[in-house]
Amino acid sequence: MPENATSFQSLGLSEPLLKTIAEQNYTQPYPIQQAAIPAILKGNDVLGIAKTGSGKTASFVLPILESFQRLPPAKNRHITALVLVPTRELAVQIGTVFQTFGERLPRKVKTLAVFGGVSINPQMIAMQNVEILVATPGRLLELISYKALSLSETRVLVLDEADKMLNMGFADEMRDIFFLLPKNRQSILFSATLGDEVDKINKNQLKNPLRIEIEEEEQNLDLIKQTGYFVDPDRKGPLLRYIIKSQQMKQVLVFVSATRTADNLVEKLKKNGIDAMAMHSKKSQGARTEALNKFKSGKLNVLVATDLASRGIDIQFLPYVINFELPRSPKDYVHRIGRTGRAENPGEAISLICPEDVHHFKIIQKKMGKRVEMMESYDIELRGY
Repeated sequence: MPENATSFQSLGLSEPLLKTIAEQNYTQPYPIQQAAIPAILKGNDVLGIAKTGSGKTASFVLPILESFQRLPPAKNRHITALVLVPTRELAVQIGTVFQTFGERLPRKVKTLAVFGGVSINPQMIAMQNVEILVATPGRLLELISYKALSLSETRVLVLDEADKMLNMGFADEMRDIFFLLPKNRQSILFSATLGDEVDKINKNQLKNPLRIEIEEEEQNLDLIKQTGYFVDPDRKGPLLRYIIKSQQMKQVLVFVSATRTADNLVEKLKKNGIDAMAMHSKKSQGARTEALNKFKSGKLNVLVATDLASRGIDIQFLPYVINFELPRSPKDYVHRIGRTGRAENPGEAISLICPEDVHHFKIIQKKMGKRVEMMESYDIELRGY
């Protein structure tokens, strides 16, 4: 790997992929991408210790798609690359990334995301000619039990968020899946932490892996102007619209706690002349991709997202984040507002605080080590908003 690789061109990717990378506004590869992409292209096993948001999805999606250009099509229902993930949300997100980056490639590769909680029959039918499968462990074993697919010729295994899979109780399912996979394969393991159980998988399943450890960058909260508004619940929606309109905000990422809230909020924003879309786990892949692409390109004013769905939102110059509802943990709060104030560019984070949120918000500020300037909203005239 070039020691100071600063462009995707230097990582060994072909022109069609580079064009899509440019269209998706990816400028420079993240450190994990600089290290992992050339190693995966060479067929090496990789152990990546990296938090969510470090750019790891593209670090395996791009080289896998690239390597498929040199492979013959697989036998029907024989999976060539398997990506194992803990949650439906992550499966959908990774499936979308594969489809987005695979659009321009000369050899088309069919990708499918499968997960529990929905009917298995459409997934069984959709398995036809799938070469890359993104799956949660339980649903994968269910599909195998119905003979909907085979792992006997799988060449690449990716374990994403392995620690989370173990924490969610998938250890037995993962062992069953390892037993069904060929011994001679490429294995890529990503985890936020390297505990004993993850290390056991590393030692038993990976062969001389390249180890990549990405230290989590400490968020520079000094670049983010933080403000809070005291507000009664019935004035919360009008206050949000007042803030967006009065400050003529563009590219506003609004966080909510539930999918229903996201949809209701978008409906109200649109009724009041503010262009908005929702991004959450109950939206189709196409709808999520469209919303994110419009937002990233500046064609969409407001994106309303839940924490789970927001994982794929990585915009270098995002000016505004608004917490319509607070997250459960102080860590999630820092992660949310950290979407702005990046790359030495200032940003603004605003939180709407109802009476029942006051105590929780004090805890968030204490854990964060910063006091947020609070303002009353009761004297703001909100009629017409």
